[in-house]
Amino acid sequence: MEWLLSFAISLLVLIAAIVFAVIVSVGKYKRGRVLTPFNIVFGGVFISVFICLLPIYNGILADTTDSVLKTVIFSLHTTLQVFTINADREIIMEGITCPQQWLSASYSAYLSVAFLIAPVLTFGFLISFFKNVTAFLNYLLHYFRDVYVFSELNEKSLSLGADIKKNHRKALIVYTDVFENSDELVERAREIRAICFKKDILAINFKLHHSKAQTVFFTIGKDEAENTDRALKLIRLYKDRSNTRLFVFSSRIDGELLLTKADKGKIKVRRVNEVRSLVNRILYEQGAELFANAREMPNGDKKISALIVGVGRHGTEMLKALSWYCQMNGYHIEINAFDLDEKAEDRFKALAPELMSEKYNGVILPEEAEYTIRIHSGYDVTTKSFADEIAKLSDTTYVFVSLGSDTVNIETAVMLRMLFERMKIKPVIQSVVYSTDEKNALNGITNYRGQPYDIEFIGDTRSFYSEAVIMNSQLEADALSRHLKWGKEEEFWQYEYNYNSSVASALHMKARIACGIPAAAKNEEDLTEGEKKIIGVLEHRRWNAYMRSEGYIFSGSSEKSSRNDLAKMHHDLVDYSLLSEEEKRKDSRVGTN
Repeated sequence: MEWLLSFAISLLVLIAAIVFAVIVSVGKYKRGRVLTPFNIVFGGVFISVFICLLPIYNGILADTTDSVLKTVIFSLHTTLQVFTINADREIIMEGITCPQQWLSASYSAYLSVAFLIAPVLTFGFLISFFKNVTAFLNYLLHYFRDVYVFSELNEKSLSLGADIKKNHRKALIVYTDVFENSDELVERAREIRAICFKKDILAINFKLHHSKAQTVFFTIGKDEAENTDRALKLIRLYKDRSNTRLFVFSSRIDGELLLTKADKGKIKVRRVNEVRSLVNRILYEQGAELFANAREMPNGDKKISALIVGVGRHGTEMLKALSWYCQMNGYHIEINAFDLDEKAEDRFKALAPELMSEKYNGVILPEEAEYTIRIHSGYDVTTKSFADEIAKLSDTTYVFVSLGSDTVNIETAVMLRMLFERMKIKPVIQSVVYSTDEKNALNGITNYRGQPYDIEFIGDTRSFYSEAVIMNSQLEADALSRHLKWGKEEEFWQYEYNYNSSVASALHMKARIACGIPAAAKNEEDLTEGEKKIIGVLEHRRWNAYMRSEGYIFSGSSEKSSRNDLAKMHHDLVDYSLLSEEEKRKDSRVGTN
């Protein structure tokens, strides 16, 4: 009975371990966990062998004192030997004295298989262990170098790491939580001499690094909630360390709230909203083209007519940005946006109610933001009804396509070029394409007769995930300079409200200078009173449109006490003439370079 019971329990333990390992392997991956599929199988085989050995040593040691304790100790010792190819197989097999022949044969066969499997598992464990040890030693050998640590090895982190290494040959690139099955990514990481840890980013002590060397962390996995969670734990671990930066890849509102609340200590933390960053980069690098391509109006002013196809994350962000970016003396902005969703317009109105209100949208008021936004809901880009609506937009100067799929984006951009060619107009067309290979292949595409499509493909991984865009962008430097006109540097990094507002201000300043507004490039003390008013009015128009695009509404009173940022209500969302003298002076100061 003892032999049968041990054999049955041993088998059940092994089967349970295998089933559990399979469940874990197909379930949602959680970084830093101890119970990996390999560890589960390793533990299951170990316990199973130990249980099998108990009746063997119980029979051998039955006549000795303290036989129970000795049985457990000898069984554990022999189990360890089985896993290190050091066990005496003959003694173990001779100790199998089952009364039933079938049970004895099963026992022997089972243990024989264990003798083969256990060393293989040990070998796998040692390889894993020494990989981490080797990586750690390699890390310590670069003690004085700046280190860039990524929470995961994926296409995005690899692209960013490669660009950093290209710009800083002595930089140390570290990837953590590296999967065994990521052979291609690991090989590419080795090409840039990166160190790969199997351990989670939180399990490695980076405090050992030289205190004067820069340490930069990136939480850059696919799960944005997990990126935020990792970031909060890294802040707690390293907040007292100088020369430390943290980039958190998340566009979720809970990420913004949690990171704003966190005590960051000495760490500079920046949340990277990939969608918003892409739109900002387009405007910073190419926004001046919007004004250069604007069409002349009968009264001498110019009109920017933008078409946005797809009001998803990218389309929504571009729609919001154009409403304030195109606020410029002598220019008017009209935006037509199309989306398949029947409730696209209703959703955007909920997001930015005052921006879309009849009081401001499509209305020209003195000293106020001026724009026209139309959202066309329920339009399939493959239908005639969509083509018919496009035919009405004969003055289009700019097109932005973002429908969520590279293939659909490309097809739609090509179709739009065809439709505009029929209308004998040539607007700038930009289409989001995530694949770097596809983008490179499509650059400069022509038809069979050599006629260029003149479509710009933007947003690919390699172009976006670079040091210049993510870490050391000139736009960010400009934004900090703008922020220092009204606040302290620590507030720029601490609160995203300040960061985003300053970025918008920097973008618009560059556009003003490009549009040849002379006073924009002057210092405040060099302005005449007339110039101060021109700059102040323009800055306030931009600010009003920006705040409304962010969801803010007028608080109902001009008193500062009526401001409520939880409710997104602001007392200064009025035309320029109704501002206090203090706010007018602030607008003229902020509006200069």
